Amino acid sequence: MSVSTTTPVSPRDRGLTRQSIVESVLTDVFRGRLHAGQHLVTRELAERFGVSHTPIREALIALSGMGVVDLIPNRGALVQRVTSRDVAEIAHVRRLLECAAVRSACGRIELSELDDLRRELAATKTPKNGRAARFIDKARRLDDRLHDLISTSSGNRFLAQELNRLKLLFRVFRDVAWEQEEARNDYRRLGEETREHLAIVDALLEGDAKSASRAMSQHIRNGTRYWSRVVKNGDSDTNGADY
Repeated sequence: MSVSTTTPVSPRDRGLTRQSIVESVLTDVFRGRLHAGQHLVTRELAERFGVSHTPIREALIALSGMGVVDLIPNRGALVQRVTSRDVAEIAHVRRLLECAAVRSACGRIELSELDDLRRELAATKTPKNGRAARFIDKARRLDDRLHDLISTSSGNRFLAQELNRLKLLFRVFRDVAWEQEEARNDYRRLGEETREHLAIVDALLEGDAKSASRAMSQHIRNGTRYWSRVVKNGDSDTNGADY
């Protein structure tokens, strides 16, 4: 049952709606359900998501900022081809911003928060075959928690906003990658990611901004390289990028 387009939507709910639309379209692009050059019609998207045209337009603007959609006057929105070069360049920008954020956040985050996060990370064990689902969910949650904690503690709201935008893009990229059979049966990255997170947290606990930045840089490099390897879809050429 679709939601009436005349139902009032609060700014907060509209923001959540916009984010869910962005995530859905990104997922379709990375899965190959949406192809380069495909026209995204505002009316059709509004019907699909059961919302007014406003959050659809806002979502398309956000997608345009990510380079996934091209907004053309009098033609609307067209899906862009996502190439390995695009992913490499976006990953490079994210790495620079994440490193800047972790340097700024060093010394600003409550030690109790870092201690709690470290305990959870240390308790995360690499799963055995066939028992990965809950570990994957926990890894996703801890990854989001760490990066959110760093960005919100950076003291720069513009930096935090940009990181949130890029994080959304890479979160969808990561989650689609986990759906691939190769990723589902390869748990090594899960253990590597946990160790990388621990290195970042340990550096923050020690107040060592330089080491925290170095650990963050390696974390972003390793993660992007891995997810780019396992994602294979129609128009999105994301293999072979040099990070």
